[in-house]
Amino acid sequence: MSDDGAGVTDRHERTRLPWSRARRFVAVVSVVAVAALGTGLALGSLVVSPADREAQNAAPPAGPITVPLEERVVQSTVTTRADVTHADAVGLSPDLSGLAGAAVTTGRVPEVGAQLDAGSVALEIAGRPLLVLPGELPAYRTLRAGMSGPDVAQLKTALTSLGIDSGGSDDVYDSSTASAVRELYRRSGYTAPADPDAEREARAARSAQRAAQAALDDARAALHTAGVAPGGAALLELDNAVREAQRELDVAVAGGAPEVDIARLSDALALATARRSEGAAAPDTAAQQAAVDAAARQLDDATAEAARAEQQALTPLPSSEVAFLTSLPRRVDSVSAARGKAASGEVMTVSGAELVLSGTVGESDAPLIASGARATFTAPDGSEHGATVRSVTEDTGTDKPSGGGTAAEGTAATGRRYRVVLVPDALDDATVQAVRDRNVRVSIPVQSTDGAVLAAPIAALTSGAGGESRLELAEEGGTRLVTVTTGLSAGGYVEIRSDDPAVVAGSRVVVGR
Repeated sequence: MSDDGAGVTDRHERTRLPWSRARRFVAVVSVVAVAALGTGLALGSLVVSPADREAQNAAPPAGPITVPLEERVVQSTVTTRADVTHADAVGLSPDLSGLAGAAVTTGRVPEVGAQLDAGSVALEIAGRPLLVLPGELPAYRTLRAGMSGPDVAQLKTALTSLGIDSGGSDDVYDSSTASAVRELYRRSGYTAPADPDAEREARAARSAQRAAQAALDDARAALHTAGVAPGGAALLELDNAVREAQRELDVAVAGGAPEVDIARLSDALALATARRSEGAAAPDTAAQQAAVDAAARQLDDATAEAARAEQQALTPLPSSEVAFLTSLPRRVDSVSAARGKAASGEVMTVSGAELVLSGTVGESDAPLIASGARATFTAPDGSEHGATVRSVTEDTGTDKPSGGGTAAEGTAATGRRYRVVLVPDALDDATVQAVRDRNVRVSIPVQSTDGAVLAAPIAALTSGAGGESRLELAEEGGTRLVTVTTGLSAGGYVEIRSDDPAVVAGSRVVVGR
């Protein structure tokens, strides 16, 4: 029995296990079925029938595209790109050919961005300054006393501009000019230049002049001595001799002396009388006078030579120590010279201290731009700044367009190019640093309505059968055409006028369909 009971229990356990697995299987199948049903419903919602799809893709009903009329300033503008630089950049190339030694840069090397004023030292070469002065002509020769020419006149004008008296406005380098040059060097902190050979010649000439003066003095003294007539005792002695001879003759005649004695005594009287006449007469000083005249001529020659030598020894202005620039002050843009190195050629480049904008426009736009016209330019940070047109000149350096053109036309000009130079309004230091050496967009208004006017998009205009301008005015229930008079057109808009009371700001006009 126990065997039979064990068998029943074992069969029962084997019977229960399949039912547990069946319940789990049913649960899983139910979950899968529910998920499949949900997915089917979701996918079914995305299915669109061909008819529904055609209805969805159909275009909206046709109708006019309208925009409102506006009150605005209609303005024609020339736009271009411009480089922001300091004006009139030039290179400094001093004439170093006259230097006796090596042209070594010994000091005063400026930093980039430094400012050079009239009379300031740009560089020190071989211990001597390179002075900058205002002038159009370059320093092409060393200026000395006695020279004349336009470069001398330029120097005197430059010195006068510094408040230094240069001896007038003529073109002669004289002692006053030399004194002015010495003052220029004194202000710069350097000794004035000198010519040792000329100074030696001047000393020798002055010595010769003194010797000639001494010789003339001696000749004059000799002439004076020779020209002094006898007087006093000498004349009295001669008078006595005459009287004595007369008495002896008288005694001989009275005593009846022989004729021969009387004749002898008469000759003695004549001799004494002659000697008296000679003693009273002025002495012959012709030889002494000739010596004086010769000495005077020698002194004149020595004096002229001394004056010439003195003039040659006056302070010169070496061409190696001055650079003339068309305008001052100037900004140092770059420096190629270095202390301790030999200077040659261009030692630095400088430009005007004034900031300018320089761009080009086409030949069709150039006549529209007037000197003094106002403009705006856009800084790299997007800020707008004002500027004034300084000049418009033909640009011979290029015939390529550089992006200029009227905004109304929207095209770049071709053909000849014209250089436009503008001066920006006052800028703070930060803005100057931001725009310098950058390329910016410049807008120059060239034509504008007098204030805000009624304007329509150019696309809204059509032409009637008679060539009149028309707008299609949108109104409730439809549209209608109205005739308008047009004015200035620029920037995609055109000024309009109409007698129709419906043509006002805010009214909508058709620009397309």
